[in-house]
Amino acid sequence: MFGFEIAIVVIVVFALAMVFAGVKMVPQGYAWTVERFGRFTGTLQPGLHLIIPIIDKIGSKKNMMEQVLDVPPQEVISSDNAMVNTDAVCFFQVLDAGKASYEVNDLPRAMQNLVMTNIRAVLGSMELDEMLSNRDSINTKLLGKVDEATDPWGIKVTRIEIRDISPPADLVASMANQMKAERDKRAAILVAEGQREAAIKVAEGDKQGEILRAEGNKQATILEAEAREREALAEARATKVVSEAISEGNPQALNYFVAQKYTAALQSIGAGENSKVVLMPLEASSVIGSVGGIAELLKETKS
Repeated sequence: MFGFEIAIVVIVVFALAMVFAGVKMVPQGYAWTVERFGRFTGTLQPGLHLIIPIIDKIGSKKNMMEQVLDVPPQEVISSDNAMVNTDAVCFFQVLDAGKASYEVNDLPRAMQNLVMTNIRAVLGSMELDEMLSNRDSINTKLLGKVDEATDPWGIKVTRIEIRDISPPADLVASMANQMKAERDKRAAILVAEGQREAAIKVAEGDKQGEILRAEGNKQATILEAEAREREALAEARATKVVSEAISEGNPQALNYFVAQKYTAALQSIGAGENSKVVLMPLEASSVIGSVGGIAELLKETKS
């Protein structure tokens, strides 16, 4: 009887041990694979689960959260034979725990080598200037290639970032000199263009000034011609009046023109800068007579 009780206790303890062995609690953010006699049968999601002890066992425990993979620095030769050191980081997430466990061995190492290989392929097809200026384009190309390659593994690559692209020191100095030369060239071009624009503006100003001066001279010539025409008309009218007076028997009108010419000649001689004393053999009586004739002519005109 006592032996039977011991057997019962052993069986109960064994049954409890089997039950506890079959109870599995998966934490949040993880997924566990289940193997039955060594063959993959399913995946346990976060929560409490019960498996068949001895027959079923946990195969692998996969982290389903987004993970960071540091890619070691490596040297890459660009298409224009420039040696650069690159450093990158990869972000990925396991979407299928079964594929990640059984489709690839040593997932982190496989991901690391895959990213390094694609970095050499993408950067090696680019020139140094393009490599340094198109960081976003490089990240996009790497993401597409690596994500496509890891899809059979149940992996989703979310981001690949090139952290650093470092050319050698002598190459950096050469690039700095080239940049300085380009800036000096652009500055010289801007100065030349400014001088050309200034010369064009000056030429246009001179041209406009010549046009305005020509217009002014033309207008002055027209006004001078009109003045001479009016003067000629006045002279013609005066000559006509004198001629009519002479034809009517009044010779005193002729004295008007004689006195006018004498007076103009005296004014011209006296206006000279070096003429202080003027001695001329003129007959004063003739001039006075002409002036007197003018006075008489004016009186007759008034009457």
